[in-house]
Amino acid sequence: MTSVDVLNTLNGGTSEPSIIFHEEEEGREIKIRVPGIEKEALQVEVHNNNLSIYYVLPLVSAGKEIQVPKIVYNRNIPYFVDIQRIHAQYEGNELRVQLPFNPLANGYHKTIGIDEE
Repeated sequence: MTSVDVLNTLNGGTSEPSIIFHEEEEGREIKIRVPGIEKEALQVEVHNNNLSIYYVLPLVSAGKEIQVPKIVYNRNIPYFVDIQRIHAQYEGNELRVQLPFNPLANGYHKTIGIDEE
């Protein structure tokens, strides 16, 4: 909590991001806007089945500039989302991240034969 207070004080306060979730038949969509932050500053990463959306704040400490990430969204990607097909695009002043469903999301059925010894 201390780091949040320091960032609020040093940066004159931080903007509350707007995050809207939408689900359709073919997948989910996340719409994000962060007031006061240029849309191009937002970054999207998938790392170890985790989706992170963030931007970087420059902070000067002891005469050196440090890049401090400000997390907007950070969650595990559910099994029913096709990680390979996640993509992001800008539409107007917001970032849209598409999370298409995995074709196996509706379940998988297979009869398994049993071998005799």
